[in-house]
Amino acid sequence: MGTVLNIGMIGLDTSHVSAFAKLLNDSQHEYHVPGGRVTAAYPGGSPDFELSWSRLPGFRKELTEAYDVKIVSEPEAVAEQCDAILLMSVDGRVHLEQLRRIAPFRRPVFVDKPFAVNSADAGQMAELAGKFDFPLMSCSALRYAEALTQALGSSEHGEIIGADYYGPMELQPTQPGFYWYGIHTAEMLYRTLGIGCRSVQVTTSENHDQVTGVWADGRVGTLRGNRRGNKTFGGLVHREKNTSFVDPYAYAKPYYASLLERIMQLFRDGRPDIAMGETLEIIRFLEAANESRETGRAVAL
Repeated sequence: MGTVLNIGMIGLDTSHVSAFAKLLNDSQHEYHVPGGRVTAAYPGGSPDFELSWSRLPGFRKELTEAYDVKIVSEPEAVAEQCDAILLMSVDGRVHLEQLRRIAPFRRPVFVDKPFAVNSADAGQMAELAGKFDFPLMSCSALRYAEALTQALGSSEHGEIIGADYYGPMELQPTQPGFYWYGIHTAEMLYRTLGIGCRSVQVTTSENHDQVTGVWADGRVGTLRGNRRGNKTFGGLVHREKNTSFVDPYAYAKPYYASLLERIMQLFRDGRPDIAMGETLEIIRFLEAANESRETGRAVAL
């Protein structure tokens, strides 16, 4: 790999395409992330998902006209021409197949959220990374919001004993239940509490969902999803001696820039910032939450 990496995108149907391309390719951007440029892309797109096909033409046009990105006809062509891959497709259902097609090239890959929309696909994706020996990482950008990093950075008020996060909880039929927007707050919760959740129970109504997770050590973490009014993210980190409010909008630095810094670290040294075991547990957590949302009962992970 050269000093400046050639980065490929697979899937041009999400606003994250524009956010990442600006931060990587525009050296004058206030929060420019150096070390790589998006140089090639495969558009992809899902014809049965309106938020995919309706947005794809605009993001494709932006990449070609603003950043001179080469458009190719197959995911394999992206992997052939690039040093590292951003698998951006907004539709989590297609991630396994797209990853399967590029896995033999052994490029480091970041998969945008959601990693997968069921545990079976997630497990197969992890197996591909092991079989072909390439670095693989996935998460929501909210995991690296500066406010959350600051809240977790100091232990002067004791150990973390719990956490509560909230955010919008829109539903999309093609991305079951919590996979569409619940992934954001789940990533924040897991960065705070780590792995070890043993059961999940959901209380649901027309406008809200409340997820309660119980960890093996007795800690409790909750997620509140809103479909009425407030569309912002935030949360509380509870320590032994105080509680900190996490406001992702309190810092000027966008969380996409903070995430891209971790991604570029992955692309340079091959070391994911998140263990695959944690990513797999997050997907199972969301899956269990969906099961509980349907049945009203607690579900074991």
